[in-house]
Amino acid sequence: MLALFRKEINSFFSSLTGYIVIILFLLVNSIVLWCTGDGSAGNVLDNGYADMGLFFGNAPYIFLILVPAITMRSFAEEQSVGTIESLMTKPISEAKIIMAKYLASLVLVAFAIIPTFIYYISLYRIGNPVGNIDTGAVMGSYIGLLLLASIYISIGLFASSLAENQIVALLLSIVLCVIITAVFNIIGGLSFFKAFNLFILQLGVVPHYVSISRGVIDTRDIVYFISANGFFLLCTKTVLQKRKW
Repeated sequence: MLALFRKEINSFFSSLTGYIVIILFLLVNSIVLWCTGDGSAGNVLDNGYADMGLFFGNAPYIFLILVPAITMRSFAEEQSVGTIESLMTKPISEAKIIMAKYLASLVLVAFAIIPTFIYYISLYRIGNPVGNIDTGAVMGSYIGLLLLASIYISIGLFASSLAENQIVALLLSIVLCVIITAVFNIIGGLSFFKAFNLFILQLGVVPHYVSISRGVIDTRDIVYFISANGFFLLCTKTVLQKRKW
């Protein structure tokens, strides 16, 4: 499992793809946070508040592209080059193969997130007075961002296990991530489903991400993230096991 984990990390950075994905993530977030902003609020320099809300508000939508770009090759590439059979016949269980790829993808996302701590340090220093920033909410938001990424990764692995083409895996992953991010929110807001609005909303990832981003660790949110990850990872395992039938 450790060898496969290292292989996934090395293969991602062995080409320009890994570096381009991370650089684009940092570049887009930097522009949004410091240069453009959102509506009348403007960027952090315009609105005069040491707040990372713009970053944590926009990062999930950037993740809709970033995470599928990381996971699209996980199994799709193995299938396209014909190495999936040899991988499945190695003395390692499907669960360990999936976990190795899952953890490798999570580490890669962490590599993209870590440099953004410079945003927090900058806002901490330029605050008036110095340190005038809600550190608890920032740390909670980072935890929420990693948990959100973990669900997108499990979805991406599932999509990659279904496809033999990386582009197909990318598009399928994006569609599924959009459904769990936005579609449940839209449906839950319709008056037609009034009696089930709260239940439908809770099926989406946004309410749970927002809750943790406030710095409040609720066991219901943790259970949701664990359950969603477990569901899609189990679906991935089922797809891989069918190859042995």
